[in-house]
Amino acid sequence: MTKTDRRRTTETRSDSGSEALTADGVVPRSPLVVLAGATATHGTGRDGDIPLPRLPGFVESAFSPLVYEVAARCLTERPGDGARTAVVLASLMGDTTTADLASRRVVAGRVHNPLLFMQATANSVLGHLSREFGITGQMFSLSTLDDPVTELLAMADLLLEDPELDQVLVVGVELGGGERWAAVHRELSAEYGRPVPDLPEAAALAVAVLLGRPDSGAQPESGAPITIRSTDSTDSTETYAGERSAAAAHNGSIQGLFDLAAAHRRLPRDVERDETESHAHQ
Repeated sequence: MTKTDRRRTTETRSDSGSEALTADGVVPRSPLVVLAGATATHGTGRDGDIPLPRLPGFVESAFSPLVYEVAARCLTERPGDGARTAVVLASLMGDTTTADLASRRVVAGRVHNPLLFMQATANSVLGHLSREFGITGQMFSLSTLDDPVTELLAMADLLLEDPELDQVLVVGVELGGGERWAAVHRELSAEYGRPVPDLPEAAALAVAVLLGRPDSGAQPESGAPITIRSTDSTDSTETYAGERSAAAAHNGSIQGLFDLAAAHRRLPRDVERDETESHAHQ
């Protein structure tokens, strides 16, 4: 499990242009800015489900195809320098569909399929993504029992301290699953008091958000600044409009990242509506 340091807060700089210190004497970082966001769901039975995209070299599972789908949308919408781009993927249990399939084949005495072993590793799809988009920055995959959205944003905040990076693509993915998946979530529910996810066995959800700094070359004309706050498990992420996404409903929930992507999609419409209302009153 990867843990990130969330003791520091992210704040804007003072009007004088100098950086004000926090109470503990730390120079605060500038806010993160949302450059692009994309979501995709498959097999959930909800509105908006998409057919499973085809991804060469990846079979049976929706994990890698959906990760690639949302990541590609972000990187296509906001092309950047791959050498100055990092990627962080969060998933509580990874590609359980592939792992379970490989286990069942072994138990049944069938010949081991090396393709299943390869794609069961979450980093496999990141390697495919790096080749397709020329990304040579750092790549990480993490699993956490805390809110994965908080962990992803904290990791992006830390990575963007590197002057050689302009942007970080954060990706969250959840799968439904069979008996082993359900047993793990029941155990987590008993320990942490959160419910078992209400997902069909074949369901998959993925979301990607491309993040940068307001003072980086990747800043859009109208970005969506978000604040990474010192949090505990009951806190949430504050978006550009002061909205708050709900704390993780269950262990591994990526709903907060879906909320952030939705807030970014609403931003252009909100800006356009404000400008229209302003002109109407002139």
